[in-house]
Amino acid sequence: MRLRRLLQPEILIAVLALAARLIPGPRTIDDAYITFRYAQNLIAGEGLVYNPGEAVLGTTTPVYAVLLAGLGLFSGGVHAPYPSLALAVNALADAGTCVLLVLLGRRLGHPLAGAAASLAWAFTPTSVTFAIGGMETSLVIALMTGTLYLHSSGRPTAAALTAALALLTRPDALILVAPLAIERLRRSLPPGRWNRERVPLTRREILAGAVPLLAWIAFGTAVYGNPIPNSILAKVAAYRLPPDAGLVRLLQHYGTPFFEEVTFGPGAIAVGLFLHPILFAIGAFRILRRRSENWPLFLYPFAYFAVFAIANPLIFRWYLAPPMPLYLLGIFLGADAISQDVRRPLPTLALAAAGLALTLNAWTLHPDHGPDRPAPQMAFIKLELLYERVAADLVGRIEPRETLAAGDVGALGYHTGARILDTIGLISPVAVGYYPLPDSMYVINYAIPPGLINDEQPEYVVLLEVYGRRGLLLDPEFAQRYVLEATYPTDLYGSEGMLVYRRR
Repeated sequence: MRLRRLLQPEILIAVLALAARLIPGPRTIDDAYITFRYAQNLIAGEGLVYNPGEAVLGTTTPVYAVLLAGLGLFSGGVHAPYPSLALAVNALADAGTCVLLVLLGRRLGHPLAGAAASLAWAFTPTSVTFAIGGMETSLVIALMTGTLYLHSSGRPTAAALTAALALLTRPDALILVAPLAIERLRRSLPPGRWNRERVPLTRREILAGAVPLLAWIAFGTAVYGNPIPNSILAKVAAYRLPPDAGLVRLLQHYGTPFFEEVTFGPGAIAVGLFLHPILFAIGAFRILRRRSENWPLFLYPFAYFAVFAIANPLIFRWYLAPPMPLYLLGIFLGADAISQDVRRPLPTLALAAAGLALTLNAWTLHPDHGPDRPAPQMAFIKLELLYERVAADLVGRIEPRETLAAGDVGALGYHTGARILDTIGLISPVAVGYYPLPDSMYVINYAIPPGLINDEQPEYVVLLEVYGRRGLLLDPEFAQRYVLEATYPTDLYGSEGMLVYRRR
């Protein structure tokens, strides 16, 4: 009986998920280093800040930063191995999501679909890349999936708490939490047209959801003047994108949840955009006929799509992960509904096997950069490795009170410890006032404002050449004040090197 417990699908898949993240090891993404530095400064007694003495909320994930700081206290303090700590947290969070998907499938009456979605999530590069990349994505997904499971299990107090923590881990969790809150309010109404059986709100439930949020609002307002992360406004201001950029990127992603384009090429996107939504709709229709209270589960992937397509931010790779577990679950629910109709598990098993094979084809045994360990092809960190090299060369040359300006500040700030002027504005609100820039200054979707550098006069400026090709590097005032100190060969984003300038 003990052996049978250990061989349950949720346990086996959780172990596979852990292995799929621990084998590649940390491949840290630049934005994760920003959160790591917040954790370092919190431990050092500087507060939850990036630059000591500057109260700016430049991370969108205060819960994750505080969690890493807590773990760091017991593993080296400011010198703790934050990439490894983040990997451990994320591997456990993704393993938890896999367990929750299996349990959620059982509660919905489709255990095979839950197991298939769980197995797909265990290996999908969309999940693994950002777990090993040190981002908060795995944690917020685990909290959101846990909220859905607790909601469907009739445990509203616990669901309220996990929903609040999800919002404090990533603000876009509101896209799921808001429909769940609406459904919860509906179920609290007296029996009638809108509700068959009343489940009244309790004081404990309200407090579980409200206390964490109110505590953060009070803290954020007192410390930063605003509990909303500064980075949200900064990203909207700094990047220039075509009006349909977000829509196109999301269509590509939703059309290939198993990375079919790696095997079959771009034509797989059109096939997937036809096939997968149909399976998702079949699964949703089958569940909602019996359990209509689960409508937020099926709304979320497409509400997420709509919000990001309309807002049209620059779609960073980790923005694509949150809706995927439930999107995969919906697809497999549709396949399993067909299996139940024909009284054969073949459709579900065939889709699960094909999905796993296609997903594994998006991995590589020997990445062409970083650690020589199996990893998803999309776990691309060439830019981060280059910034680490630049930072290593700057350590010992840049003085503690000197300022380093850059557009990508994560690895540079974490590895140098220098005061950072963030030219995008995530941690430097002064930068936001220099946007928008004229279209003529952009080669790609970002350019550094010459006025910001000339006014703030940092001691060092580090940039990909393409960020300044039509603006900063042509500015006569900048040319007069700064001298090119080093060039690092790279063609990333079409650049002609990474440039390091020092003020004369």
